[in-house]
Amino acid sequence: MGIRKARISDGNTIITLLDQLGYPQTNFFINEKIERLLECPDAQLLVYELAGQVAAFISLHFIPQIALEGDFARISYFAVDSAYRSQGIGHEMLDFCFELARERKCDRFEVHSHTRRTGAHRFYLREGFEESPKHFFKMLVYEVEPE
Repeated sequence: MGIRKARISDGNTIITLLDQLGYPQTNFFINEKIERLLECPDAQLLVYELAGQVAAFISLHFIPQIALEGDFARISYFAVDSAYRSQGIGHEMLDFCFELARERKCDRFEVHSHTRRTGAHRFYLREGFEESPKHFFKMLVYEVEPE
C-alpha cells in the first residue's frame, strides 16, 4: 500500500481516472504514454495503491532552468478517484513529490489547473500553492504516422 511507480498494468485504472478529469478515450494511446513516461529521466509517473487498488495517480516532470539556480517541478496530471477523495491521499502524494523535487534541486513546484476545476483550486491553495493567473498555450497540428 502507498505510493509506487506506475506500471503498464495500471493503464486501465489511469484511463478511468483521466476520464474523471474529463479526458475520455485515452485507451488508444495510454500504454505508449505510460512507457514513455517511465523511460524519461526527467519524469515520474506514480500511483497510490490502497488495498490492492490504484486510488490515484500523478504525472510529474522536472524541468531544468538555464537562468535560475533551482529547477522546476511540474504536475501535468493528478487525479484521486472520486471514491477516495478527502482521505488525505492527495496530500500524501504531494508531500512525496515535494521531496522528489527537493532531491532534484527544484525550488519551484507548479501545476496548471483549468478554471472549471474549482475543487482542485481549493485543494492546491490549502497545500500552500499561490495563484499565478497568466498561462498561454498554442495548439499545434502534427501528422500521425500510420502504423
